[in-house]
Amino acid sequence: MVVMVVPHEAARGGRHALLEADQFFMKTGPVFETLRRISSRLSELGIPYAVAGGMAVSAHGAVRTTDDVDILVTPEGLAKLHAELEGLGYVPPFPGSKNLKDTATAKRVEFLVTGQFPGDGKPKPVAFPDPQRAGTDIDGVRYLALAALLELKLASGMTGVGRYKDLGDVIALIQGLHLPLSFGAELNPYVRERFESLWHEAQAAKQQDEG
Repeated sequence: MVVMVVPHEAARGGRHALLEADQFFMKTGPVFETLRRISSRLSELGIPYAVAGGMAVSAHGAVRTTDDVDILVTPEGLAKLHAELEGLGYVPPFPGSKNLKDTATAKRVEFLVTGQFPGDGKPKPVAFPDPQRAGTDIDGVRYLALAALLELKLASGMTGVGRYKDLGDVIALIQGLHLPLSFGAELNPYVRERFESLWHEAQAAKQQDEG
């Protein structure tokens, strides 16, 4: 079962917003083109990576629109990709930025770095992992595995200001994948209690919808 989650911007209206949502469901459009281009280039360069963020949520079965591509890399990988890609189809959005913009699609590629921390950026038991160890292959692209994705979404939603979308993504994945409450045992203890509370919230929402 695939759950389609459409953010407020698309739901509110506008032909462009609705087209973008439809493109996401069909896995077409500039964001998916950006994803395929950057993942192919990183593979060619031998840079370990794992797609994170909304694109990873979609790959695991809860499709939602997003306007950029989040990629997890190591510090060494970040340095190498900037050395190899800047000026060759990619430019920094501003001088010194760790992120890049795809000049063909005008979409941003945002990089998360192994060892740094989600949410408020402060040290916590959950950090951005090594993409080689925390990744899984889906349709020829390397994505964060489900447990790692949930841990990062939960830690971000628990500590970041205005990161409610991350917790919404967790609920959508619980519902879409029919995750059991016991899945929380696979997660870092730091986020386990929050996962369990969201699991119960997801069940209550399901019962309300069915009622």
